[in-house]
Amino acid sequence: MSTSTTERPAQAIKENLLAFLAERTRKPVAADTDLFASGLVSSMFALELVVHVESQFGVSVEGSDLRLENFRTVDSMTELVLRLGGDCA
Repeated sequence: MSTSTTERPAQAIKENLLAFLAERTRKPVAADTDLFASGLVSSMFALELVVHVESQFGVSVEGSDLRLENFRTVDSMTELVLRLGGDCA
């Protein structure tokens, strides 16, 4: 269902998030890894993820969007940024 106009931004978002996570955790992370179940992300680090997503992609994560499911995987964070209309460059 993805088109070329959404694939490129989605890929850029994923690459940004994967690089951020690899740098902070010092471990490679797959886009579909459950970051919380794997122990890679704590509740404190989850706050850093929210700040990173907001600052990197120009979105504001508020209300019902501020929930664990939106930050469980890189794939879910990518979907959140795309849905909120964030900058993808």
